[in-house]
Parts: sequence; C-alpha cells; structure tokens
Amino acid sequence: MATDLSLAIGQRSMGNPDIAYPLWPPLTAGCPTTSTDEIAYPVEVDYDYDRVPPGLFQHATGTGLDRWAPLLPPLTAPGLAEGGTPLVEIADGAFVKDEARNPTWSHKDRLNRCTVSAALGTGADGIVVASSGNHGASAAAYATRAGLKCVVLTSAETPPAVTSFLRAYGAVVLTVPTEARWPLLRRIVAETGFHPVSNVTTTHTGHAFGPEGYKTIAYEIFIELGVPAAVFAPTGYGELLFGVWKGFAELVRLGVATTTPRMFACEAAAGGPLAHSLAEGRPAAEVEVAQTAAYAINSKVSGYRPVAAIQASDGRALLVDDAEMARAQHDLARAGLWYEMSAAAGLAGFRQVRDQEEFDGPVVCIATSSGFKDIGVGARGPEPTDPHWDVVRRHLRSSGIAC
Repeated sequence: MATDLSLAIGQRSMGNPDIAYPLWPPLTAGCPTTSTDEIAYPVEVDYDYDRVPPGLFQHATGTGLDRWAPLLPPLTAPGLAEGGTPLVEIADGAFVKDEARNPTWSHKDRLNRCTVSAALGTGADGIVVASSGNHGASAAAYATRAGLKCVVLTSAETPPAVTSFLRAYGAVVLTVPTEARWPLLRRIVAETGFHPVSNVTTTHTGHAFGPEGYKTIAYEIFIELGVPAAVFAPTGYGELLFGVWKGFAELVRLGVATTTPRMFACEAAAGGPLAHSLAEGRPAAEVEVAQTAAYAINSKVSGYRPVAAIQASDGRALLVDDAEMARAQHDLARAGLWYEMSAAAGLAGFRQVRDQEEFDGPVVCIATSSGFKDIGVGARGPEPTDPHWDVVRRHLRSSGIAC
C-alpha cells in the first residue's frame, strides 16, 4: 500500500469551488454549504499538484491503483490488482477499454479501492451500500479484503451472478423494495456507524473519494494511446464519466497533455436524467424510468458531476435504447468480448453519432462489466442434445457447418 504517497489535501465544493473542507472526514452527502433539499452538490478531492513527481506518467511503478498513489486519496485498504485493463481495437481507430478484466469483473473495483480506504481511514467497522449490481459485488470484495463487515441492500431483480458474488464475500445481503433502499441505508449508517459507499442524497453526489479511482482509466488510456478524440461511457449517475474527464483534466493541468477528449455520456433511453438536466440547463434532474434490460444504468436521478464534465469537454449526453445496446453487445461478443448490456452502451452511443461527428483521432468506448452480470445469465442450464450422429449432424448443418 502507498498511503504515505498521497498528495490529497482536502475536499472542494463543486457547487462553489471557493468553499473547501479538510480531507477527513470524507463528505458522503455532498457539500453542506451549497446543497439544498432539491439539489445536492458533490465535493471533489483536491491535491497539491505542485508536488506531483516529475515523470509520474512516464515512469510509474507498482501495480493496480498504487502506481498512481500521489493523485489518489490515501489508499489504506489493500488492493486486488485492480486497473491495468487492456485497450482492445475493434475497428480502425475505435478502441474498447475492457473494464470487465478487473477483479470482480467491473469498473467499480477502482471506485471501491478508494471508498473502502475511506472507511478504514475513519475507523468504521464496516460499510453499507445500496446496489443491485456491480457496485455491491465490488464493495463486498474490498470490504472483506480489508477485514470490514459489509451490508448490501439489493432488490429482487439482482442477477444471480451478483448474488453469488455477494454471498461468497460474506456480505450481509438484504433484498428490499427499491424505494426503501436509500432510507434504510441512512438508518443503518445512523445505528451502526458503518461507512456509506453509495449515494445517500436526493440527487446524486456519491462518495467524495469514489470517482478519484476512475481517474486512473484516463491515465492508462493516455499512457497507451495518448489523448483520444472522444470517450464514450455508459452512464447511470455519471461518476465514471466525471472521473475519466477529471483524469484527463489533471494531465492538462500538470502539462503532460494539451487537451481533454470530448466526453459522451451514454444513458439508457428508458430514463436519461442527465440528458434532461442538460437540456433544461439544470445541475441535476429526476425523471420517470421505464423498463430496460440495461438495469445497471437505468437511473431516475442524475447529479452535477457529469454535467460539469460534459460542459467542460464540449461533450454530449446520448440516449441509447435496448435494441441499440443489444446490437452492440452482440457484435462485441462476436469480436470475443462479452459484456452485460449496460456495458455495451458506450459502443452503442459511438455508433449513434459516428456519422454526425468528426473525430480527429481515435475514440475509446468504455465497457464496464462482464456479460455474466446480465439479468437471467446462469438461471438455467443448456438443453440436453441427443448424441446420435444423425441428430448432431442436423445441429451442425443448421449452424452452417458442412459435414
């Protein structure tokens, strides 16, 4: 671990950057000064950028997030070699950042290395998270690795693979109605002193330390590819989008890069609160959501972080429907990359605009999580096949195989 290498010096309000707070304790409910009952403004971690080691991005050492320790909050929790995921070129100039290669098969491992570190730093005995997917599975893994208890509030729609993850890591799993999860999370925090590692506010702020882990995606892309013309990110609450943008913005601030990529948020068309907030000129929005197989990004509320990233990068919020995501998911699988439907939203978004936009350079589509996380995967086994040759031959011929 590299706890003594962190250059984090405090937390700064995104509602008013002139308002600063100490680094500890991490603010898990946004900025207490600028937030209102209607809008909660996040805070972000600030650093002593003047002390960043020269050549960090040319000579970084270590594995996982530890190699970027100066630009992360103190990493007090042990890692699982998260990060270092590959960039896979799927077409001329189009790359997929394969976050399914992380320890729990999703991008959330980068976030939870930081949030569980925060829990340890505050002396909490455990963490609590509201999640029906990747966040809960990842939080449970990092909690047990750090010797902390973990309570996960899930819904009945949680995929079987995710439930298996949770139980394997020893988490306390409570399946409750979706609308009850956040009030119950706040009550558990109040009664137990557990550290919340998911959102607790009406509009989204999330954990102050969480998006800092996502910055490392930008660092890795830069080391391998330079600054791409655009990044397409599956978007629920927008923490991933903001974190990647902030990573590139830091590269510019440090004089390592000269520009940031355009950031494209790829939301499920069943909801799309970020698109609504941008269209209405608001820092956050709440919408009604319809049914979608892309459960991991089907959010009814948004937050200010992705608004800031899109506005600063001349980006856009795109609405992708299930048919578009299913086609992208299918084509990625045929290229040897299997992701859950939500994770294919980045490629679906790129395909939606590639003929409208002129990209002067490569583009990166972030694929967030494994196909094993999809709803219904593993619910039943394959139908048995009669092993007699005439039956097998019919199967082969129906699949286009000559025999």
